[in-house]
Parts: sequence; structure tokens; C-alpha cells
Amino acid sequence: MDLHPVLKDRTVTDQDSQNKKTALYALHVELGGKMVPFAGYMLPVQYADAGIMLEHQRARESAALFDVSHMGQVRITGADRVAALEALVPADVETLAVGRTRYSFFTNETGGILDDLMITQAEDGLILVINAACKDADIAHLRANLSGDVKLEVLDSLSLLALQGPGSAAVLGQWAPEATTMPFMSTRDFVIAGIDCRVSRSGYSGEDGYEIAMESDRAVDLARALLEHDAVSASGLGARDSLRLEAGLCLYGHDIDTTTTPVEAGLTWAMQKRRRTEGGFPGAAVIQKQLADGAPRRLVGLKPEGRAPCREGTELTDDSGRVIGKITSGGFGPTVGGPVAMGYLETAFASAGTTVQAMVRGKPRPCEVVKMPFVAHSFYRG
Repeated sequence: MDLHPVLKDRTVTDQDSQNKKTALYALHVELGGKMVPFAGYMLPVQYADAGIMLEHQRARESAALFDVSHMGQVRITGADRVAALEALVPADVETLAVGRTRYSFFTNETGGILDDLMITQAEDGLILVINAACKDADIAHLRANLSGDVKLEVLDSLSLLALQGPGSAAVLGQWAPEATTMPFMSTRDFVIAGIDCRVSRSGYSGEDGYEIAMESDRAVDLARALLEHDAVSASGLGARDSLRLEAGLCLYGHDIDTTTTPVEAGLTWAMQKRRRTEGGFPGAAVIQKQLADGAPRRLVGLKPEGRAPCREGTELTDDSGRVIGKITSGGFGPTVGGPVAMGYLETAFASAGTTVQAMVRGKPRPCEVVKMPFVAHSFYRG
């Protein structure tokens, strides 16, 4: 299948030794993982005994285990931590109950997105999970903007696993029965296979599932315990990318970045009403104007004609050949059974049912604008 360019098969070079290794690196190699550099880490793109198509299918039908330890985890403490974070993100953190998680993003003064992240209200502070490629910049951004009694702790002793798929709840339930009834975007502490874990019912596949944080020196033990279950198989970056694309989930640095606003990206649902009205975060005036007047472009789903995927960077034109947008993510959707893509179009062309042209090697190829997700979400909501 066609992969995102950063995930394409390649020979590991001496330069790759400069990339970091997660606590599960040796286990990936043992399991036949094809290791590639990604966001400064060596991670498996796929495993020899399966391949991306099968790994994708297993996540849709049973349970897939992903190593996402390259992600950053930090804790913010202090009496004013909520106000301090709300000055940087447009999420309503004030009403976030203990044990609940919310998706958000850091914005800049022009309303662009510096990074997207997950925020959890815990008893001992706010726990943030941030993207690996933006990790250092995010930490510097937080340190530069937190003051007074508000402190930042980088949780670099932790690893993170994602167990995704409809069989995930039954797997965790054998150790923690209460995990099976956790609603989507909730977080609890459990002992899994004798290991202390912070478990969030969330993920990046569109399927039911969990993200599990634990001390890195126990990560291999936990991974082996999960993989012993018949329903669970190891999966790599390739399947993670195809799953999130079918689910219509944005990839930072591609579908969203410092030049895209949350309104353009269709992420207004992640800005709660109080924050949309009151503002008080970077770029609020720009975002509020787009909320009121509309954005000049919108992120849309696209289904290209034929079987071959349209890649990131492909220009989109109207019937006269005028460039009206660009594809930001594209690949083959194993569950869809054909190519799927996401990209930005001028708002006048962004309605579902519109046909635009993707310029592939200089030739126009019809693409239909469709609603996302391409595959319906299966999040557990209780």
C-alpha cells in the first residue's frame, strides 16, 4: 500500500543511529519490526509476519498494540495552572473534571496551530501528551509562559502504549474490569499485569481503545503481557497512519500547522463555547473573526477516482485549471477499499459532492469532496 513519505521503506543508515530508541526498541526488533526514523526516534513501520494491510485490519477487527513512547508527557502543577494553560490553548480547562481528558492545541498570534495535544485533569495536576516532533518546542513554549507557582515537570521516565480496536476492552478487562466501562476521553489509574499504569480511553485510530502510560522500565513487561492475548498483535507506524486517515484525524505538520487555523481545519468542536466567546488565548481575534465571517478555506475529505492514491502536496484545481487547494494527507484506505485523502480547498468548493481535479503528474484526476470520517468512529461512550 502507499505510505506517507516519511514512512516509506528504506535502508537504515549510520545516520539513523542519531535517532533515539524507545524502551521497546529491542522488542520491536525481536518481533520482526522494520525500523525507520520518525520524529527523532527509530520506530517500527510494520512487522515482518503481517504487513501494514493486515495490521490495519487487526486494529479494525480485534486489537492492535502500538508503541507511542516517542510522544511527550508533561505535568503542570500549581494553584493557577488552569488559568496559565487557558492562556495558551482555546480549550475550557476550568470545567474539565478530574479523570477527564480533552483534545486541544497551542495557538499562535495569527491563530495558527503550534501543536495539538491531549489535556487530562488529574488529582496531582494537568497531564499533557504532546507530539514528538514538537516536543522540545512545546516544552520551551510552556516554560516561557508559565510563571508564579505554576511549574512544569517533564515526565521523561514514562513510556506510552496504545491498544486500539474493538477487542481492547476485553483484553484490559482481564486485569481491570472497571476499564471496560470507562467512557471515551476518561482517564484512570489501574494495575495491569502487576504494573502501575495511567489508562486513558482514547486513541488515534477511530476505534475503541486505550493509551497506557507506565514507567519505562516496565514497558516491555506490559507489552509482552498484552501481546500474549490472542486478540492482540503488534502494529507499526504504517497502520497507525492509514487508520487515522480513514478516521479523518489530523496529522500535525501536514493537515494542521502554524499556517492553519482551527476554523479552517474543522476543529471548532475542540473550542468550547466559553472560550470561543471570551477569547483570552493567542490568536483569539483572528479565530473569532473566522467563526463569525467564515474561513477562506476548509479542510475536506476527498475520494480520488480510480485505485491509486493521491499524495500529499498534490495541487487541486477547478475545471478551468485554477489552483484552489492542496492535498495534505493521502493514501490507500484498506477498510474503504480505495484511495482517500484530506486537503484544503477554497470554501466555495468545500461542500460534499463537489468534484475537483487533482493534478497528478500534470494530468487532472477527478476527486469528490466527501464528509469525514471515511470510516465511522467506534469510540465507547457508555
